[in-house]
Amino acid sequence: MIETITTLPELRDRIAGWKRAGLRVGFVPTMGNLHAGHQSLVGIARGAADRVVASVFVNPTQFGPAEDFARYPRTPESDANGLASAGCDVLWLPSPETMYPLGIDNAVLVRVPGITDVLDGAHRPGHFDGVCTVVARLFNQVGPDVAVFGRKDYQQLAVIRHMVADLAFPIEVLAGETVREGDGLAMSSRNQYLSAEERAIAPEVHRTLLAMAADHGRGVEPAALEAEAVSRLEAAGFVVDYAVVRTPGLMQPVAGEPGPRVALVAARLGGTRLIDNLEFTGA
Repeated sequence: MIETITTLPELRDRIAGWKRAGLRVGFVPTMGNLHAGHQSLVGIARGAADRVVASVFVNPTQFGPAEDFARYPRTPESDANGLASAGCDVLWLPSPETMYPLGIDNAVLVRVPGITDVLDGAHRPGHFDGVCTVVARLFNQVGPDVAVFGRKDYQQLAVIRHMVADLAFPIEVLAGETVREGDGLAMSSRNQYLSAEERAIAPEVHRTLLAMAADHGRGVEPAALEAEAVSRLEAAGFVVDYAVVRTPGLMQPVAGEPGPRVALVAARLGGTRLIDNLEFTGA
């Protein structure tokens, strides 16, 4: 049976008790409307810790003015049931007032430079400032030993790792693999926005990533490879923000230099923005 906690003193009291008992605490931050991908992250935390906390908070500071904050699905009851079945001990359900006690306009912000200025950071200005700000607050509230994030949000994972290292959070960051539907579509809470017609087209994102990796393996030049990926997605009906190949640090690869690579795509289908990525070995 999962315990739902809504006040910070109660949360800190529960976690302090665990730590007095010498227990290791795992943490999975989420915005709710949970699916099997989130549950897999809880499973990773469960394997790395004695107790697991998951948070559900739809964070307003990471949404742009024209984005979907108001309509983002909020399903706390089903979230609690899913977390319980995944082995979570506590659902942390803070209010906006708990998360931002001085109000959003007076909130202290956390910004990671450099890595947040490209890709999603370039297309969603201020997004990662909001992500880092809320995650830093959650880390301060929960005080976990280990935190788990999904690889589907590849840039977010890199940004969080940078923040943890630079601010010396005593937290081990673990990454969960992307969980996919049977047709390859990466699981996302936003998939439910897709119409039936759009849902049939959406797996083209994953197919495009596979084609990018294959083209790279055949020695296709990066510019040509990326242009072909954009053309392929546009032909399927997407409006493409980016389709690129980068190093794991999100830098442009040096021509001819071997090493791991990641193909990343962000594209809109109707009113829904989809992101995905695929890691592979560079030639």
